[in-house]
Amino acid sequence: MGRHALNGHPPVPLTLRRSARARRISLRISQLDGRVTLTLPVGVPESEALDFARTKEDWIRRHLQSRPEEIRVAFGETVPIEGHSHRIVPAKGRRVELHQGEVAVPEGAEARRLSRFLKELARERLTEACDGYASALGRPYARLTLRDTRSRWGSCSTDGRLMFSWRLILAPPDVLRYVAAHEVAHLAEMNHSPAFWAHVQGIFGAYDRPRRWLRDNGATLHRYRFDAGES
Repeated sequence: MGRHALNGHPPVPLTLRRSARARRISLRISQLDGRVTLTLPVGVPESEALDFARTKEDWIRRHLQSRPEEIRVAFGETVPIEGHSHRIVPAKGRRVELHQGEVAVPEGAEARRLSRFLKELARERLTEACDGYASALGRPYARLTLRDTRSRWGSCSTDGRLMFSWRLILAPPDVLRYVAAHEVAHLAEMNHSPAFWAHVQGIFGAYDRPRRWLRDNGATLHRYRFDAGES
């Protein structure tokens, strides 16, 4: 529907989308990336939605200012890996290596090298978790893929394909395993019914704590920028 923004310093980009199910204009700010989305009913002019956003400008800016500051990954910065902070330091060799409180990365494109290492570690941890949960459930999955998603931590398709955000490797291990169990449980129940949650409980155990951690802290995992062009 075109690009729009609230003028000011800085300008605030706005995403407009139409929905046949919408009955009124609604505004949402993503907890993951701060994206401001206006949803319009069919037939409502864009100008009306933009006027609505202007009436909410103070609230929008306060909300965006309260979001965690972005961190560009570089030597000297710290990044969480499996829930523990690691300072990024130059490596003596040609491989990324994890040490107590430090992650050593070869110099030159260090952010890309580190993100590649983290994606490989995420795949290893998620594959191990999903294999175990799928075996316990008695429902094999078809494929596992990783992405840098903004709207969800994982998904399960009707044909058994699992997808996860690789940024789960930044979270504590039980959070990653909870998300793995959650998506594997969808192999049996493609919904969030009591039967679904019973499957999660059965293969993972008590899930309230990691679920709450993800709700309260998940947005902070997106503050780390591994590419100068990342948005």
